[in-house]
Amino acid sequence: MVAFLGIGLLGANFAKALLKKGTQVQVWNRTAAKASALEAEGAKAFADVADAVKGADIIHLTLKDDAAVNEVLASARKGLKPGAIIIDHTTTSAAGAIQRTREWKEQGFTYLHAPVFMGPQNALESTGYMLVSGDQTVISQLEPVLSQMTGKVLNFGAEEGKAAGMKLIGNLFLVTFTAGIADTLSLAKALHIPLEDLNTLFDSWNPGAFLAARLQRVAGGKYDQPSWELNMARKDTQLFIEAAAQGGTTLAVIPAIAAEMDKWIAKGHGGDDWTVIGKDAATK
Repeated sequence: MVAFLGIGLLGANFAKALLKKGTQVQVWNRTAAKASALEAEGAKAFADVADAVKGADIIHLTLKDDAAVNEVLASARKGLKPGAIIIDHTTTSAAGAIQRTREWKEQGFTYLHAPVFMGPQNALESTGYMLVSGDQTVISQLEPVLSQMTGKVLNFGAEEGKAAGMKLIGNLFLVTFTAGIADTLSLAKALHIPLEDLNTLFDSWNPGAFLAARLQRVAGGKYDQPSWELNMARKDTQLFIEAAAQGGTTLAVIPAIAAEMDKWIAKGHGGDDWTVIGKDAATK
């Protein structure tokens, strides 16, 4: 018996996938209609979260944040089966995941934080990535269950909260990447370059292929043998800003990067590789 708390896009499709596999699923959502909609798929919906978890061996959560997880679990507490396993897929702080792991263990329950890089379609198809860390005995016990829900389970070792940290890092990269795409489109618009020309460029020249090497370059700590000098990168950055302004638009993230470049040039690093702007972040 499984309970799913939080029936948004991700949670609903997780529940549907489990139902298709023949699992008994009890569901709850703050907006009751979302849970009730799954009864047509074979789930049993409850208006009271404590009722939703009664008899469940495993309770999955897909909620908004730390506060929501804490609130919902506190409300569900009286209905929990002794020794029940709580698997939390919510994107939360690392500190919150660590605290909940400790507090629920003290109460006689297993809490595992298992955030995901999965969209709703991944949840329905059991593809994508699920992240875990912490007690390896617990993870070994639950990995067969988790593997049925996702394409790959990434185990980051025994450190509690590390999976939460990795999820935040991944999401930060996605946010930064998307903001960079937005600035790219803004500059293309200002220069009257159509999307199909961008597609032609990136179909042939794939900067994503350089990610691993660029990560090593930024983190490596050696910037005195430049492949692109910071002064030259800053010159080009100014060209981006000016071209966008002349085209009647503004860039969202490039001006902040330009300011960071100026800071490092003022420190005397203009002749270094432009990745020196990541030096402080890379320093242990």
